[in-house]
Amino acid sequence: MTQTQPQTQTTTTTDQPVAIVTGASRGIGAQIAQRLAYDGYRVVINYQANAQAADALVAQIEKQGGKALAIQADISNPEQVDALFAQTKQSFGRIDALINNAGILQVTPMAETSIEQLNRAFAINTQGTFLTMQAAYKEMATGGRIINLSSTTLALNMPGYGLYNGTKAAVEAFTRIFAKEMRGKNITVNAVAPGPVSTELFLNGKSDEQIAQFSKMPPLERLGQPSDIANVISFLCSADAGWINGQIIRANGGIG
Repeated sequence: MTQTQPQTQTTTTTDQPVAIVTGASRGIGAQIAQRLAYDGYRVVINYQANAQAADALVAQIEKQGGKALAIQADISNPEQVDALFAQTKQSFGRIDALINNAGILQVTPMAETSIEQLNRAFAINTQGTFLTMQAAYKEMATGGRIINLSSTTLALNMPGYGLYNGTKAAVEAFTRIFAKEMRGKNITVNAVAPGPVSTELFLNGKSDEQIAQFSKMPPLERLGQPSDIANVISFLCSADAGWINGQIIRANGGIG
């Protein structure tokens, strides 16, 4: 399904809020970055390896009148996380939102999962979220927003998803507890748990039959689109969501 992207709202004020979106060079992360730029955020597009895609997204956002910056960082590395936040502050002067989108998905039976796969999944999906949240605690402006990406697969308990679900269960626990540990800072911490979304991450390795089966799972009888998730993120970053805190929002078309 082709998504129509609205033109970015133009502003020149240095008071524009700033959002860091991890893993933003493609897929849901890219759509989130575009939507937040449209909403008036200056956006940091974090990426680990795909510099070409990140730079192309920066160019696209700026062509539409927004402001964006691509910063390479492996979010599982504490020093690189610190550098990501420091460079953001140096370039834009503030940090108002952190969207923890970076993640990997490998469907493998638990009995066949290697220790290397285990370590890599927890390093990126779980440790990366933990480290960026710690950095946000130190660097984020009052009134900020932290939004982590979880997954509706936690509610489905499908074979092969044990490793992925384990990483995301930890993220949901972090979200609920960190919201309480932010007391006094006026910073909300929430998570969004998408259902099946039509992205390269989800579609990779699946047959047409499997994709059709996933499409029929929601009562709405379609796969989610990246814009469906970006719209929820946009709301949580807005002033209208100021009373939502410590919550897991399951944006999944009604699967569970």
